[in-house]
Order: sequence, then C-alpha cells, then structure tokens
Amino acid sequence: MENFVYHNPVKLVFGKGSIAQLANLIPPQARVLMTCGGGSIRKNGVYDQVKAALARHSVAEFGGIEPNPRYETLMRAVQLCREQPADFLLSVGGGSVLDGTKFIALAIGYSKGDPWEILSRRAPVAEAIPLGCVLTLPATGSEMNSFAVISRESTHEKLALENPLVYPRFSILDPETTFTLPDRQTANGVADAFAHVMEQYMTFPADAPLQDRQAEALLATLVQEGPKALRHPRDYAVRANLMWAATQALNGIIACGVPQDWTTHGIGHELTALYGLDHAQTLVALMPAVWKHQKAAKQAKLIQYGERIWGIRQGADLAGQAIDQTEKFFRSLGMKTRLSEYGIGADRFAEIADRFAGRGFRLGEHQSIGPREIVEILQLAL
Repeated sequence: MENFVYHNPVKLVFGKGSIAQLANLIPPQARVLMTCGGGSIRKNGVYDQVKAALARHSVAEFGGIEPNPRYETLMRAVQLCREQPADFLLSVGGGSVLDGTKFIALAIGYSKGDPWEILSRRAPVAEAIPLGCVLTLPATGSEMNSFAVISRESTHEKLALENPLVYPRFSILDPETTFTLPDRQTANGVADAFAHVMEQYMTFPADAPLQDRQAEALLATLVQEGPKALRHPRDYAVRANLMWAATQALNGIIACGVPQDWTTHGIGHELTALYGLDHAQTLVALMPAVWKHQKAAKQAKLIQYGERIWGIRQGADLAGQAIDQTEKFFRSLGMKTRLSEYGIGADRFAEIADRFAGRGFRLGEHQSIGPREIVEILQLAL
C-alpha cells in the first residue's frame, strides 16, 4: 500500500426530513443562488421543501442545468452572479447540477481569461463561492468530493476538474427524494456508482486488503440493492442503502493507498461529448471491453472480484467469467451493454483516440493505453 493523504471536509446530513435543516446550515444573512435542473424537483416536492426551509433567506434561482452540464448554460449563471452577487450557492438536484454548481463557484471570480481554462488548462483558481447541496439522484458521488465534469457543446468536449475549494460545505441526502426517479435514472445511478468503485479497485493487487474489502462491500451492496430499487422504488431502506453506497463510492476513502484506472471514464466522456449518451450508458458499454483488453494485466483482481462478488470458483477462464457476469448484471438493470445498440459504429473511433493523443494523455494504471489501444477497446465494445 502506497503513502497517501486523505482530506474530506464535507458535512453530511442524511435521512428523511433532513431538508428542513437547511435553515441552520446556510448563514441567515447569505444571498443564496439556488441551482437546479429541468423541473423534477417541482414535481416531487423537493422545491417546496427547500423554499420552506429558506423562507427567511434571500434566494434567487437558476434552472435548466442539463444532465451533462453544459459550459454555455453555466456561463449564464456565472453572468447572473456577477450582476447580482451571491454569497452562497445551493445545488438542488442530481450530481450533474452539483457539478455545474461547482464550476459556477470557481468561474465567478475567474478574470484571467475564458473560464473554460479551469478545465482545459487546469488554470489555478484562488477562491470560490461556498456551496452546498440537496441531492436527489445518487450516482456521481459529487456530494462528498471536489470533482466535477463539464461539457462544452460548441467544441464537443467533456472535461473534468478537481479543486478543494469546491468541496460542498454540506450535503443533504434524503432517500425519500429518490422515490420518484424514473427507472432509467435509477439504473444509471447504480451503474455509475459501480463504475466508480471499479476504477479504484480493478487494477492489480497492492497489499491493501482493507481497501479491497471496502470496495467489495460497496459492489455487493449495489448488486443486491440495485435491482430491488427497480422493483420497489418507494422502499426507504433500499433507497437509503443505494444513496449511501453511491456517496461512499467516490469520497476518496477506497482510493487511499491503491492504484487507480479511469480508462472507462476517460473514453466514456468522449462518447458522451460526441453522441450525447448518458454518462452511465457509456460506462456500461465500455467497462467490459476495457477489462477484456486488459485481462492479462488485471487477471488477479478479476479472479478475486469474480470469486468474492459472484461466487465464481470453477472453470477454465475465471477472469472471463467475471467479465461476463458483470455484463449480465448491467443487463438485469435494463441497460444496453454494446455501442452498436446505440447505433454507434467505428467511423469516429480514430477521432476519439486522436483527442487523447492531442492532449498527451495516456490511460490505465500502468499508463499503457494510448491511441491504438483506445481504438481496440472501442472495437471490443461494439
């Protein structure tokens, strides 16, 4: 296990009725900008709960943040905040709304040029507007980390940022807010959290048995509870377990001291940018292909995963069985697992690989995946 530093300042407020605590979490004199998405919070009652909790606060609103938050949309919020200054940003919605809010918080005071440079050049930012969130869709883990992923429609790019200034001051997680999620969003959330765990787990043995067992506990929980949520969407215990697992999947704890491989996410971002697929849809289509391509390098962990999560102990190809079982699990959630099922062919694979070459990026826990390997992985995902 390698040396590491773990830092996470987020205050989590978990459980039914917890939105009412907003009044005590945001300073009473703060001018609040509430950010949200396409309107679901008005249908499920979350909007009314937030407004009631903040009845004595000054609250402005900015809606319309997309499932893959767009730079162009977010810059309208930045301009609004520059014209009508806010002291606190409150994200109400899923992880995409929170990702977009993190970017807004950084971009408001950025005056060195185009705020896109925060993502494209990792331009340093000295300050950010404080923010918090009311989470309604467990998936990204953004409620307990300092990451965000933003899309730019004009250039068909999707890039990530990391900055400790955008750790939420607090995150409210009420499982009841997830009762009315459509099946597609529930399945996406399970798959997204599953992939987050895997990118920190499916590498090679690193003498870190505790981290392995922590990751496996999350995987087993997602495998157990995910299908239940689709069958019983208003089961509080199931929704609570999923919400907590998604938060734990990307809050940094299982990454401590172990190698990571974010190949699936890296390539998946390009598929979303070019084709508009849901983030989780790209992960489900790509992950088995990445493992097939890297099966020799990941053999030991694939076998361990297959035995501990799926009970696979016999057969000629234990690693291959683990990959196949994972694809079956995604299918059981009603998800497509091949790019061809989305009408995607090989005509733009070289373009995707060239993007990584142009940025000088190499992927994989051994940095062994370059443009040629990316094309091979995409071919395996067809």
